Amino acid sequence: MFIGTTQAAKLMGVSVRRICQLLQGGRIQGAFKAGRSWIIPLVDGMPKVKEGTRGPKAFWRRRKPSPVTIIHVNQHTIRQNQKLEKPDPVISVKRGQSNTYAHEVEIYGPCRVVYRRDNPKPCGARVWIETLFPVELLQNHSE
Repeated sequence: MFIGTTQAAKLMGVSVRRICQLLQGGRIQGAFKAGRSWIIPLVDGMPKVKEGTRGPKAFWRRRKPSPVTIIHVNQHTIRQNQKLEKPDPVISVKRGQSNTYAHEVEIYGPCRVVYRRDNPKPCGARVWIETLFPVELLQNHSE
């Protein structure tokens, strides 16, 4: 069964103007325009309305999330250093797309140690340190 905007407004207990707003927003499913009139299908005796969002999303004020610095110890490099007696740095510091290796790292602010046995990082790390604060790399090599 199909109805018009006035009947839909009475059924839903809202104004005709609100029905027109819902129709223009494409939120009443299956509704279509015939000439100057809207044809609204009924589902179980009522128009089916899609859920909306609560107001527009403010995209102009969104800040980019500050990249988290992730620090972890590369066990593979430790093993290679022991086998080949090399002094390669084993601490990996990742911030955004950059990855830097160092022998020592100093963190200037709060940080947290994370252990994820079942959800490791793409590099294979299961334990790492995360911080939003600056870090200083000592004796580093870039990659």
